[in-house]
Amino acid sequence: MKEKIAVLMGGRSLEREVSLRSGHRVSEALKAKGHSVVKLDIDEHLVSTLKKEKVELVYIALHGKFGEDGTIQQLLEIMDIPYTGPGVFSSMMGFDKILSKELFVQEDIPTPEFFALSAGAFKEIGASAALDEVVSKLGTPVVVKPARQGSALGIKFAKNASELPSALIAALSYDDKVVLERYVEGMEVSVSIVGNIEPRALPPVEIIAKKGFFDFESMYTMGMTDYFVPARIDEAMTSRVQELAVKAHKLLRCRDVSRVDMRIDAKAGPLVLELNTSPGMTETSLLPMAAAEAGMEFPELVEELVGFALARGK
Repeated sequence: MKEKIAVLMGGRSLEREVSLRSGHRVSEALKAKGHSVVKLDIDEHLVSTLKKEKVELVYIALHGKFGEDGTIQQLLEIMDIPYTGPGVFSSMMGFDKILSKELFVQEDIPTPEFFALSAGAFKEIGASAALDEVVSKLGTPVVVKPARQGSALGIKFAKNASELPSALIAALSYDDKVVLERYVEGMEVSVSIVGNIEPRALPPVEIIAKKGFFDFESMYTMGMTDYFVPARIDEAMTSRVQELAVKAHKLLRCRDVSRVDMRIDAKAGPLVLELNTSPGMTETSLLPMAAAEAGMEFPELVEELVGFALARGK
């Protein structure tokens, strides 16, 4: 038997069910590779449970709040337990779309034009009076996103200025900060990154939601989205999106793994929407799809991520 690994899953975020699916699949892969696995649905007893189990490594299969925002990573650092995936800084920056997009702009990583507003800006300083200017500068539709949320939760589209207030109210119910972003017409692609010292980009995945856009339901319901792996783009564009993904990965100081989501604008080319530091590992998740296209079966992918973390713990 190899190392004793705790797989953290579930929790209380809005992505709980997806996390459970990721965690169960990862657990089976680890068992197939000979590891002793402890599956933990995180709760208020997590610290005492980890101490009691004396695990050698934690595999983070959590999504959303507490799982990919730097919280669990910081706790594991305090406890000196090696864990998979990016560290505290990367997790915090990747989870907050405003912070990551500001970094993208500073480092010339193309991203759709945007503005960021908080609930306080509307309550305390009358930001609603500036919404007409937002629409005139970004055009319509305006994409309204909670700043800190995953799996496309809370994303709304305002087709005109009159729809913007209700879209903001909906997005602010998920977080107290929102991103108002220019809508980009064009192909949606996702590029997963795997690696430590020299991160490598996997084949890009093209995403076509059959209904509406690539929302939570489309992501995790079989048959609701068509995927093309590799994406139906030429060699030059493939190199470009992979190059941008690696650049974003390095900018946010990621390690082990990340997934960078983009849209390819007909004129501007690929634009980075966001970076995910805890990609899903379910049957419909993009990282495993890309890894399979690159010749890596799911257990091998999980084992490689575990290997990076174990090497840091020695």
